[in-house]
Amino acid sequence: MSGPTLSDVGAANAAPTMPTQRNFKRRSKRMKKLLPYMLVAPAVIYLLLVTLYPGVFAMVQSFHNVKFGPWQWAGFSNYSKLLGDYQFWGALWNTVVIGSISLVLQCVIALALAFYAYRDPWVKGWRIIFLVPMLFMPSAVAFIYKLAFLDGRIIADLFIRVGLLDGNVAWQSSTWLSRMILILADVWQWTPFLFIIFVAGLQGQDEEVEEAARLDGASWYSIFFNISLPMMKPIIAVALILRAIDITTMFTNVFIITKGGPAFGTETISYFIYRTGFKFFNFGYASAASVVMLIITIIVAQLVVKRAFVSARS
Repeated sequence: MSGPTLSDVGAANAAPTMPTQRNFKRRSKRMKKLLPYMLVAPAVIYLLLVTLYPGVFAMVQSFHNVKFGPWQWAGFSNYSKLLGDYQFWGALWNTVVIGSISLVLQCVIALALAFYAYRDPWVKGWRIIFLVPMLFMPSAVAFIYKLAFLDGRIIADLFIRVGLLDGNVAWQSSTWLSRMILILADVWQWTPFLFIIFVAGLQGQDEEVEEAARLDGASWYSIFFNISLPMMKPIIAVALILRAIDITTMFTNVFIITKGGPAFGTETISYFIYRTGFKFFNFGYASAASVVMLIITIIVAQLVVKRAFVSARS
C-alpha cells in the first residue's frame, strides 16, 4: 500500500482550522452588532439611574403620607384628594393657558424667523444673533423681566414718556398682566430653541421640489404653506412637544417674578408641587400631583406626535 500523499496531509492539517475560522467570523459579526449597544450602554444606564429611580421613588411616595416622620400608607387618598383640590386644577389651568399662548407665539415667531433666515443670505449669515437669548440663565432672564416690569418700572416709564400711560401700572394686581410678563419672558428666551429646529428642518428638505414649484410660477407664500410647511409637520410636532414638556416645568419665572400671584392666578403646576412639598412639607401629596402631571403629559404628547406623523404620511 502506498503512503499518504502531500495533498492528504494538507487536507488533514487544514480540516481543524475551518471551524475555527467560521467561529471567528461569527464572533466578529456578533461583536459588530453588539458594539453600538455596548457604546450606548453607559449613557443609557446613567439616564435610567437619573430619571427612572426618581420617578419610581415619587410613585411609591405618592401612596404614602410623608412629612417629617415615618411613611404612613395612604393608598389612593392623595389622588382622590387631588380631584377635589381647586388649587391643583387652578394650577393646571394656569399651566395650560400660559403654556399654550407662549407656545403659539414661539412657534409663529420661530417659523417666520426660520423662513427668512433660510432664504435671505444676509439673515442667514447673522442668524447666530437669534440664539443669544437662549444663552442666558433662566434666573437671569427672570430677574431682568422683574426689574423691567416690577422693581425698576422701566416699561411703565417708557410708556409714560411715549404718552401711552398717565402713571405707573400695577402689573401684579392683574392676573392677565402677570401672565403676560411670564409669557413674554418665556417667548423671548426659548423662541431660539424652536428657531434652530425649524431652520434645520427647512435646510433638510429637497430643493428640487421647491425649484419645480418655482418654475411652475408658484409664489413664496404658496411654496411655504403648501410644500415646506406640510413636509415639516413631524418636525414641528416633535419640537412643540419638547417645548410643551419644558413649559409644564415652568418654575423659575414664576418663583422670581410673580410668586404664583395674584391670588394663585399665575401658579403653575411646578410651583404648586414646590409649594406643597417644600412649604407645607406634604411630600406624598406633592408626589401624587407630579405623577398625575406626568401621566397627562405622556398622554397628550403621544396623541399629538401620533396624529402629526399620520397626517404627514398621508
